[in-house]
Amino acid sequence: AQLVESGGGLVQPGGSLRLSCVASGYPFSSYDITWYRQAPRKEREWVATFTIRGQTAYADSVKGRFTISRDDAKSAAYLQMNSLISDDTAVYYCFAPSRGLWGQGTQVTVSS
Repeated sequence: AQLVESGGGLVQPGGSLRLSCVASGYPFSSYDITWYRQAPRKEREWVATFTIRGQTAYADSVKGRFTISRDDAKSAAYLQMNSLISDDTAVYYCFAPSRGLWGQGTQVTVSS
C-alpha cells in the first residue's frame, strides 16, 4: 500500500496550488484521509481531514483558505490551497491514519 503526493511547487504570496494524493494497495474509500505539513525546523502539523462519512475539518491556520476533497472512484484526495502566505511553506504529506500510511511528501514554497 502507498500514498503518492504531487502538485507542489513555487508560488507567489496570494497564489494557489492544488495538491493531489493518490492511494493504491488498500480500499481507499474505507478510510479517512488527512493532510499534514512540516515546515523547516518545525514539528509536523495537522492541516485537514476528510472522513469516510463526508465530514471535513481544518486547522485554524488554514481555515477559509484551504479545501480538502476526495474522489473515492479515483482513490485520490486533494488539497486546494488559496491565498497562500509564506507561513504555508512546508513539505505537505497525505496520511491514512487508520492504516498508519504516509506519503513521501511534496514541497510547497510560497515566496516572491
